Amino acid sequence: MINENRLKKSFLKLVAFDSESYSEKEIGKYVTGKLLNLGLQVDTENTTKETYLKEHPDSHPNIYAFFKGNIPGEPILFTAHLDTVSPGINKKTVITEDGFITSQGDTVLGADDVSGISSIMEAISVIKEKNLDHPDIEILFTVAEEVFGVGSVNFNYDLIKSKFGYALDLTGPIGSSAICAPSIVSFQANITGKAAHAGFAPEEGINTLNVAAEALVHIKTGRVDENTTVNVGTIEGGTARNIVPERIKLAGEVRSLNHEKALKQINEINEIFRECSSKVEAKLGFSFTEHVKAYNVSKDEEVVKRFVKTAKLTGLDPELVITLGGSDANVLNEFGITTIVNACGMEKVHSTKEYVYLKDLYRSAELTLNLMTYKSRLFE
Repeated sequence: MINENRLKKSFLKLVAFDSESYSEKEIGKYVTGKLLNLGLQVDTENTTKETYLKEHPDSHPNIYAFFKGNIPGEPILFTAHLDTVSPGINKKTVITEDGFITSQGDTVLGADDVSGISSIMEAISVIKEKNLDHPDIEILFTVAEEVFGVGSVNFNYDLIKSKFGYALDLTGPIGSSAICAPSIVSFQANITGKAAHAGFAPEEGINTLNVAAEALVHIKTGRVDENTTVNVGTIEGGTARNIVPERIKLAGEVRSLNHEKALKQINEINEIFRECSSKVEAKLGFSFTEHVKAYNVSKDEEVVKRFVKTAKLTGLDPELVITLGGSDANVLNEFGITTIVNACGMEKVHSTKEYVYLKDLYRSAELTLNLMTYKSRLFE
């Protein structure tokens, strides 16, 4: 029942917006208007941090919408995010005859997460025009998801009635859904030594680059086990090639499907930097930030069983996967809303090679429609 032409137009309209994180104002206004035109109750005054919009005037509030049901049943939440990563300004789409959509190659496409938004909007549109039976449906379109779920973290969850939901924000075949995702913890090490002329008096200096190099020898990076990764992504410091470097800054992250293991890795990294610094009497400033917390949704949960049944009904091969990427689902699960992340057609995200096939977008919308209309009841 999906209107493929309408869905295609909606997708192309939405990806045309410049909507990098903290710059979602225009796409937010457009989506709010569309939801109101569909007759949904819409709330954009739902941010718990009052200073958020003052700090980010080009952003938009999270968009919460309520679609009153006409049959009994548990309410269901569907969510996607409004923002994109950079480079996402002046995006231009290229479409081939077989329905392959990408950018011109100098920006991202923005399918992450317009694929999710347009799938949800199309499903709602079909329900309205076909007068299909459905329970209460809640929609949450968040801002600043790409910067570790800032929008969802600052959402007022007193508005949510649903106990479970689906986030449309995953790459992979339609019919796959992530039931497990990691904690993501970033860290920064600031090492301060002593500058000196590298030619005349190197022994008078404390070389922080040497400290950093020794620490990195002892810090295991890459895939430290099957569920945990560690990366040191940037190193900054030094002033000139003939001056012993006085300051070095290193930044990295830990990801793990086990939250306690992620924190253990952070503590070990901290201790290594501290030991290497103390050997030469360098000073260490070490800090870390817990961005999102790991979740693991059991296959026995209703949200998972309903997804599997509905995917099969839609003619898909359901696949439950683990991801090492974070999303709003991490935040929703932490707030007690059992959420899994459905694939919605986007591929090679966070790159200028990002693309989507229209056929996958259509199937994503169809699956979303079936989840909304409780087609899985046929299996009960």
